[in-house]
Amino acid sequence: MIKPIELVIFDCDGVLVDSERIAARVQVALGAELGWPLTEEEVVDRFIGRSHAAIREQVAARLGEETAAVWSERFERLHREAVDAGLAPVEGLPEALGAINLPTCVASSGSHEKMRHTLGRTGLHAHFEGRIYSAAEVARGKPAPDLFLYAARQMGVDPAACAVVEDSRPGVLAARAAGMRAFGYAGGLTPPERLEGPGTTVFHDMRELPALLAAS
Repeated sequence: MIKPIELVIFDCDGVLVDSERIAARVQVALGAELGWPLTEEEVVDRFIGRSHAAIREQVAARLGEETAAVWSERFERLHREAVDAGLAPVEGLPEALGAINLPTCVASSGSHEKMRHTLGRTGLHAHFEGRIYSAAEVARGKPAPDLFLYAARQMGVDPAACAVVEDSRPGVLAARAAGMRAFGYAGGLTPPERLEGPGTTVFHDMRELPALLAAS
């Protein structure tokens, strides 16, 4: 018997805040400058949904540790500047949050510092304050299930009663590995087919989410 949903776990970038387009644009620019030309599609496939440490490891393997350190520092600075210049919540997200009558939390590959910045800029930090979890707190980032299991444990909810809202392939894979229901938001950069799979509902408009959760 499927347990009723008791907790909705939101990813941050691309699910709550419309920051993945900013991140992809910055990564493409850095790759062109530092010696690893990447298309936006390649950035989505390699980087989106993964932790800062995992991305740095990929860059170091390709270009060396020194360049990876420069890439990492430059990305953080350029991303922050772009966020300050104009970051908004994902379209339809405020309406969705207003219609969801379940406990919620955030579990993101991003650092707490990054989330304080992006959620703060969009007025969402207060909504989730005290219920925000980062991959920096667990041994393995997405697609491993560690972060979502940690969030469920901190919130005191059985993983089988959790729903995860994600926009990346590593994210939906992590939700499935954690034994949670996944809701794949396909209104961002990741193609819908990359989100599809067992135990996963793919949707395109964040305003659809409350009804999808209620029907699960």
